[in-house]
Amino acid sequence: MPEPRISVLVVARDEADNLADCLAAAGWADERVVVVDAESRDTTLEIAQRLADRVAVRPFDDFASQRNAALAMATGDWVLSVDADERITPGLASEIRQAIADVDSPTVGYRIPIRSEILGRPFGYSGTQHDHPLRLFRRDSGQWVGLVHEIVDLRGPEGTLLGELRHRTIPTMSTFLAKIDRYTTLEAEGLAASPRSFRVIDLTLRPAWIFVKLYVFKQGFRDGMEGFLFCLFSGVSATVRAWKHRELTLARRAT
Repeated sequence: MPEPRISVLVVARDEADNLADCLAAAGWADERVVVVDAESRDTTLEIAQRLADRVAVRPFDDFASQRNAALAMATGDWVLSVDADERITPGLASEIRQAIADVDSPTVGYRIPIRSEILGRPFGYSGTQHDHPLRLFRRDSGQWVGLVHEIVDLRGPEGTLLGELRHRTIPTMSTFLAKIDRYTTLEAEGLAASPRSFRVIDLTLRPAWIFVKLYVFKQGFRDGMEGFLFCLFSGVSATVRAWKHRELTLARRAT
């Protein structure tokens, strides 16, 4: 019986600084698929066309749809989804090969731990080190759902791997602020389209709680000045999202 094939899926927008290294770290896979946001303004597309096996350009609507577009292009028995600023470690690659080689296993998806580098500093407490998102699954057993913080809707049992994804995210404050602006807009639009109404508590108490949770209870203070800024701006992000939700709500009432 032939060994199961695996496709690595990447969605990218303005990722010229990251994509080549991301695809190089995925060189062990049988196939590399990249969906490029049509609004990319740098050489992301050219890099993808040079290094990936399958490439598509797609207007952005939401993250789940972008990832599902990559899923539809994949031909592997299994798919592994990574972001352009993430790196597959050799240990994780080896563990994945071992996991999918067991054709008798009932497991159809695996969660993978992520270790973050934020503002140039490896984080051990307030970053994503507690996250274990489902990133690896059989191609016919799942798809993404959700507008912003998309997740895999998996049809079958799941497991957890020990190998890590290295996430080199938010390298500068300018990147951080731009990311807050983009993501809070998408999140606010999702809230405005849902039955959930604007709440003052989301504008006032929730940001403070997010900061306390990350900085105190998750010990973000142990991640130094970078940890303080990450925790602080995570709270600010909640404030910005709530205010944008309010603006959209008022605008719709006025029409």
